[in-house]
Amino acid sequence: MIRFEGDRHFPLPKQIVASKLSDAAFLVSCLQKVEKVLESTPDRAAWKLRTGFSFLSTSLDVTLSVTNREADKTTYDAHSKGVGASSLVRAVLSFLPSGEGTAVHYEAEVVERTGFLKIVSNGLIQAAAKTVIEDTWKSIEAKLAEG
Repeated sequence: MIRFEGDRHFPLPKQIVASKLSDAAFLVSCLQKVEKVLESTPDRAAWKLRTGFSFLSTSLDVTLSVTNREADKTTYDAHSKGVGASSLVRAVLSFLPSGEGTAVHYEAEVVERTGFLKIVSNGLIQAAAKTVIEDTWKSIEAKLAEG
């Protein structure tokens, strides 16, 4: 399995951060390479995006579903499907008060990959995903800072 884990800090109260980051519609609004949003609700968002990975250059259909929402933790399933490949990623965000802000701990795991993605090395996927994860967090931080 491929795992990702890390921490972020936001200078906003936990209630605001947890509410925004538990909203699939808010999260998809933060993404930069979206070609078309197909669905956008607090519990589920679906969109098309163009990948820029060296090992996969195609359009993907992505669906993000909130599978569990609690005061201190939200769980998601992200399913992506493209020509000849698909994946399922499970992610958990945990929210903790930290000084005057909020600490967010994230964990994600690629639990399924099919087709072409099965033969791509874990290291290559991890390197590409690391960049996407960092860019996504920066976009979320910017959107939260806007108010």
